[in-house]
Amino acid sequence: MKNKWIFAFSTLLLFQGCAHQPQEKVVQDKKIERVQTHLIEEDLNSCGDCILGSVGDKVLKQSEKKVYFLFGAEHLKLSNYYFDIPVVYNKATEKWIKYFITRGRKHFQRYAERAGKYAPVLSKILNDQGLPRDLIYLSMAESGFSNHARSWAKAVGPWQFMPYTGRKYGLEVDFFIDERRDPLKATVAASMYLRDLYERFDSWELAMAGYNAGEGKIGRAIRRYKTKNFWDIRKGRYLRAETKNYVPKIMALAIIGKNLSVFGFDNVEFEKALDFEEIVVKGNTDLYKVADVLGVTFEEMKKYNPEILRWQVAPHLTEYNLRVPVGKKVAWDTNPNREFVIATDYTPYQLRGYANLHHVGRKFKVPVDVLSELNGIGPKKRLYPKSVVLLPFRKDHIARKNHLYADLYERPRKSILRRRAYKKWVNRGKRLGEHIKDPKKFYIVKKGDTLWDIARKTGVNINTIIRSNYKLVRRRMILPGDKLAIK
Repeated sequence: MKNKWIFAFSTLLLFQGCAHQPQEKVVQDKKIERVQTHLIEEDLNSCGDCILGSVGDKVLKQSEKKVYFLFGAEHLKLSNYYFDIPVVYNKATEKWIKYFITRGRKHFQRYAERAGKYAPVLSKILNDQGLPRDLIYLSMAESGFSNHARSWAKAVGPWQFMPYTGRKYGLEVDFFIDERRDPLKATVAASMYLRDLYERFDSWELAMAGYNAGEGKIGRAIRRYKTKNFWDIRKGRYLRAETKNYVPKIMALAIIGKNLSVFGFDNVEFEKALDFEEIVVKGNTDLYKVADVLGVTFEEMKKYNPEILRWQVAPHLTEYNLRVPVGKKVAWDTNPNREFVIATDYTPYQLRGYANLHHVGRKFKVPVDVLSELNGIGPKKRLYPKSVVLLPFRKDHIARKNHLYADLYERPRKSILRRRAYKKWVNRGKRLGEHIKDPKKFYIVKKGDTLWDIARKTGVNINTIIRSNYKLVRRRMILPGDKLAIK
């Protein structure tokens, strides 16, 4: 039905301190306003040829916001040419369009389907925060609207926040909770960050580039090239290829996303729109027990609350607004067992010798403050053999094999391990090596050479080679053709 109401319940945070503050955390007002957002079907898809959450030409032409016309793409015979972020049709965007309609077609199809669940609410939050709705395509580029997306650099969630930036914009990130995974709270934080970037650079292209590379990198690029034109900066070598491709990738997603049938995406089966109710529970509530009371599965509870990392609500919280399937709030309010859902099934660990919580935390990869709060024991208190320490793992979980704790035990990529080992060698060489002040003999690096190989070939201590060539080796690993002082 045309006038069918689709309900999306969203938790919008009220923030203070929205001005750009490079070195300060943006303070989150602890007051939380819960609103029920009613979205009419026409609002969810005011554009007949767009992914849900987008608005088409008809709405944008009547908008009071600044809008942009896509020039140079008339030959594509698009359904929609207007955007509320600048979109350019050039070789860079054309390359990404070709990718998403050929090799990357299955990726775009999956992203578009997932957009049905999240994009309408994300779009509304962006609009309520005074930002362009088409910035949902930045989230699409970052994560494909996935709450569980995680990059090798440990950026997390639908907006791929790094831990520092997430905390700066009011998101809680600790052992028990990671609000970067919450699509609603993360969108509010992303809105604030993007607003700060735009106010700093006065350009949506540079704001998007800054979201990828960091505002410092883009600021230095502007000073280096003496321009605020992203496309001119992109011609230089200063920005990484990832950042150079990032902005045209977003634009390509926006062009396809607002012209689905033109690019052959006629039959996108959008996921059901985000829809839930909330119940208030105490800190340290066991989600397994809540699931039993509600008659749902633990997996379903996790699906509605992706920001909760473990099997329980964080113990340090007084109370928490837990999301549940529509219709389950009544079941919760009328069930007397809701009073017996506090987490108690912790794993006991018996010490074999003398130790303290620092030793236990190191063994099980658990922060010492978590163990201290859970056991009511000071982190430095000496514990005797056979003392029992509770671990924040459920009794029926094998910690190193259960996905709830995978982040604690994952091994870094080999490339990261190599960089860490290299950095240790360089720091050691700087500290222990002898500095050759006026070198007379040099070694030209050959293909396959390592610092250790060069030390063995030349008979010069590796620490001396590092110390005497520190300006080079501190920046990167050696490459063929590098000239190293050895004597």
